[in-house]
Amino acid sequence: MNTNFHVLSRRRFLVAAAGVAVSTSMRPAWATGIDEHRIKVAPGHALLKSGDGPQTAVWTYDGTIPGPTLRLRQGDPARIIVENGLDEETTVHWHGIRLPNAMDGVPGLTQPPIKPGENFVYEFTPPDAGTFWYHPHADSLVQLGRGLAGALIVEETEPVAVDRDLMWLLQDWRLAADGKIAAGFGSAMDAAMSGRVGNVVTLNGSTPADVSVKAGERIRLRLANASLARMMALRFEGHRPVVVAIDGQPCDPHEPEGGRLVLAPAMRIDVVLDMQGDPGSRHAVTDDFYDGLAYTLTTLAYDNAPPLRTHPLDAPVGLPRNPLPEPDLVRAERQELVLQGGMMGGGKLAGVGGMMGMATPGMNGTAAWAIDGMSMTGDGHAGMAPQFTLKRGATCHLTMRNETAWWHPMHVHGFSMLVLSRNGSPVLHRQWQDTVLLAPKDTIECAFVADNPGDWMLHCHVADHQMAGLMTVFRVN
Repeated sequence: MNTNFHVLSRRRFLVAAAGVAVSTSMRPAWATGIDEHRIKVAPGHALLKSGDGPQTAVWTYDGTIPGPTLRLRQGDPARIIVENGLDEETTVHWHGIRLPNAMDGVPGLTQPPIKPGENFVYEFTPPDAGTFWYHPHADSLVQLGRGLAGALIVEETEPVAVDRDLMWLLQDWRLAADGKIAAGFGSAMDAAMSGRVGNVVTLNGSTPADVSVKAGERIRLRLANASLARMMALRFEGHRPVVVAIDGQPCDPHEPEGGRLVLAPAMRIDVVLDMQGDPGSRHAVTDDFYDGLAYTLTTLAYDNAPPLRTHPLDAPVGLPRNPLPEPDLVRAERQELVLQGGMMGGGKLAGVGGMMGMATPGMNGTAAWAIDGMSMTGDGHAGMAPQFTLKRGATCHLTMRNETAWWHPMHVHGFSMLVLSRNGSPVLHRQWQDTVLLAPKDTIECAFVADNPGDWMLHCHVADHQMAGLMTVFRVN
């Protein structure tokens, strides 16, 4: 591992350890005004293939795939008690939530891992309404790949004018012929190329069936890609989805370019769909991200009832903005991260020493990727030296340059970033994102205010890429 490894300071460890508590020492939720939830992580089974196929041994939150959808309230304190029923350590990362560093769920860096049979108490007050999700940040490749993921919705303080609010959490599985999860997590080919793309996609834990809709209704559809590596590009036949939020943050309402909703691992997109199809009609929702491998994800099936209304709902589709601090681009501190590595053809590992002698990149936990020439492998640990340090309250103008031949959804912990430009062209619609997708050779510019102190991870959310070196840490103090 090409990074310094030293002992976590006692002060920082005690701050993280403050999240650990015994449930008997806590006052009841009704006495504190805290929204309390309990989740147990444990092995389970799920029917992931359609028909009468065998059930698959999976890992679950509260016995379900995906885990329960947690609904919190914007500005209200929450307490989530996580019990580890696995035979290995775990944590939970509340993806996209701007929360205290000690609650971020990175083992060693922000908290001690949750040992088998033990609990950890996460407490935070979500400042932003929107669509988020939760997942482990320990043994990420295996734990995510065995099913550990769940949706987290933070409700707006005022209801949004829609007829229905739907959540689609999408997962991708690599299954063997007998229905078991295929072996081979962390293979060198996956690590140095596109990651562990599977052969079965589930919607809310099941092989997608028809989604029943009514003519004339307005739906808020929350989409989240909880896959290890699969990129998605969704098309809604006969419909015109309007994007109203990306990664939980409201944006200027707009129709997606080319009608495709591109959803990389860890990304979320909220759309408004006015259901203008005819009663009894059927409309495919397809994923055509990979050339020649398009498939039907699900079908919007209209019932035969008369339309709820003859014209779309007369209410604005825009969502109320969250209290994000505005970057000061004039006085911003500039940082640049260069993404390197991966197989480039001819067996070369770009940017990190060719073939590294005779070793295959990504084999047995070795590095296949680097950021600015440095590879951090694994999930996070004590003593990860920061790539850069920001003064609290400063604006960071961050440039990420992808010198590789592969796609990388880069996720920043603890912040949302205003995306400014892609390859020199301005990004429209005031898009704030915590997971920014870089296509091969892309250069992205974004900015955020460093108002949240701590050591924060920034990594590719293709799990194989993160585990094989495409990860770094920055510090705000």
